[in-house]
Amino acid sequence: MAGLTSAIYAVRAGRSVLVLEREGIGGQIATSPKVENYPAAASISGAELSDRLFEQATALGAELDFGNVQKLEKTEEGFVATTEDGEFSAKSVIIASGVHHRKLGVAREEELAGRGVSYCAVCDGAFFRGKRVGVVGGGNTALSAAVFLAGIASEVYLIHRRDEFRAEKYLAEQVKKIDNIHVTTPATVEALLGEEHLSGVRLNNGEELSLDGLFVCIGKVPDNGAFAALADLTEDGFLDAGEDCRTKTDGLFVAGDCRKKEIRQLTTAAADGSVAALAACDYLNRIS
Repeated sequence: MAGLTSAIYAVRAGRSVLVLEREGIGGQIATSPKVENYPAAASISGAELSDRLFEQATALGAELDFGNVQKLEKTEEGFVATTEDGEFSAKSVIIASGVHHRKLGVAREEELAGRGVSYCAVCDGAFFRGKRVGVVGGGNTALSAAVFLAGIASEVYLIHRRDEFRAEKYLAEQVKKIDNIHVTTPATVEALLGEEHLSGVRLNNGEELSLDGLFVCIGKVPDNGAFAALADLTEDGFLDAGEDCRTKTDGLFVAGDCRKKEIRQLTTAAADGSVAALAACDYLNRIS
């Protein structure tokens, strides 16, 4: 989302744009079966939304090449990005490498993703109105998800491997006060139950919970090692850039979930994409 939005803004500003895509077009959202929180698209699949964005960018003149950037270097002329297929030169670069959700690592997790297993309560919570759901995790994201889902679902089971939560104290206290949140600790999910859709989970203590949905909130993992020489990274590996999307290296910008930020949603990725593209165009105007 962030990368293709950047491409649209930059090419409309008269710049030549090449998008280097590591995996599938559109990033994580392309695998979502239904998106209902993107403005002006009341209900759309993630794949269709990604395709529309790609078609818009390429119709305007952006080019696409598949390749994983293994190294990014600053040169006198600008930058050189090295992939497994060769080198690509540019006067300015926008990093929109995204993140991937940390998985539970249990059997059939990938198979049931979008069929009861979710990694975003804000994105998918509305699909479980009046139903029983579980949340796995013990940090701020997990407890915030449990509180959010408590206003939608009938019952929320908060599953954490330790007796104590890593989340901020005020969130832990808030969870205790909500009647339909049931804290299940210490426990881990050992198996996912159900055939075509999730029907429940089995915990490591042998207990089985009947659930319609399971929200896995155990962290997001960025892959920004290739850019560490040119952009500062946080302890968690996110690119350390503010709302202006600028890095410590002139001409290098960052957009989307790979950036240090509080909220990671489609709308914030698109916003980053436009900010980074306009900043890159301003940089190119200044050096030309």
